[in-house]
Amino acid sequence: MQNEKRKRIGIDARMYGYAQTGIGNYIRHLLEYIFENDKTNEFVIFLMPEEFDGFKIPNERVKKVKVNSKWYGWKEQLLFPLGIYKENLDLMHFTHFNSPILYFKKSIVTIHDITPYFFPGHKMKSPIRKAGFRLVFSSSVRKAKKVIAVSNSTKNDILKYFKTKKEKITVIYEGVDGQFKVTKNELALRNLAQKYNIKKPFLFYTGVWRNHKNLVGLIRAFAILRKEYALDISLVLGGKEDPYYPEVRKTWQELGVEEDIIRIGFIEQKELPLFYDAACIFVIPSFYEGFGLIGLEAMACGTPVISSDRTSLPEILGDAAIYFNPDNPQDMAEKIHMVFNDKKLYNELVEKGMKQVKKYSWDQMSQETLELYKKI
Repeated sequence: MQNEKRKRIGIDARMYGYAQTGIGNYIRHLLEYIFENDKTNEFVIFLMPEEFDGFKIPNERVKKVKVNSKWYGWKEQLLFPLGIYKENLDLMHFTHFNSPILYFKKSIVTIHDITPYFFPGHKMKSPIRKAGFRLVFSSSVRKAKKVIAVSNSTKNDILKYFKTKKEKITVIYEGVDGQFKVTKNELALRNLAQKYNIKKPFLFYTGVWRNHKNLVGLIRAFAILRKEYALDISLVLGGKEDPYYPEVRKTWQELGVEEDIIRIGFIEQKELPLFYDAACIFVIPSFYEGFGLIGLEAMACGTPVISSDRTSLPEILGDAAIYFNPDNPQDMAEKIHMVFNDKKLYNELVEKGMKQVKKYSWDQMSQETLELYKKI
């Protein structure tokens, strides 16, 4: 793009600070590498007040704008577009499906998944909210000049449930942060175990505790491993417990495995690679994933991955993971037990995982995104 006439491009970075969400990670890396790879264009970055002051401008071609319009609310639909119009942009990139219905100028939208369509969650139980989601989603896809999907699985879902032409959708894969790698620091690993009172080999999960993540199924599989297979292991759960989904807590209490489950809560970004590395196996029990970045992060840290066979996961993880039916806790437990007890298979998965991770790059993602900007 260096030989092109300078354009003014806006990027919706309101979720920038949410580093442990897929969208937050996506925005952080998109900005980092686009600023590095683009030497011509001007960028206007829209940020929430809590991130505005801490966001550092890399050069004179980047401007940051403070917007007090949180996602999924009325301000997003009524006030946010006014702020965008003021900047007189040539192109606006909405980094999530929720672009304002009242913004009509040239835009791109990134669709990470359509999870709310299948698993609406507690915030979208009312018919009004469900209708609102579909209206905003349909409007975003219809008005955008191009749609970025983070996987072919997500692309196929968009085509199936929302009317648009397949030529409009470009698949651009995400990448893996360089901080995720095998840790050589044995002292740091020992300190981690001591800090969180981890005394046994453990299975690891991290993410939100919502229904599409299938934590209930994971806990049922863990109970089978403890009782039927007599595996002396722990289950470490990262992420905050969600009071709107009490069935997770209820399940471990009913199955009597509460003492063997270590709840870490929110994991700081600097500690996350240590948890991946320290774990025996990383498990993705999800019913739905738009990309499944956590699986690649675990692989980069040298940990074998056992995954649900649904949606994008086989596409992204390839033959570097072992798959199970997420509706069947017995199948999940059998696959975990198989990998846990087969050293040859265990090592093969580690080796394949290291190769699989090399297929994904945030730098490549940004270059493909810049190329899409150029086409529009």
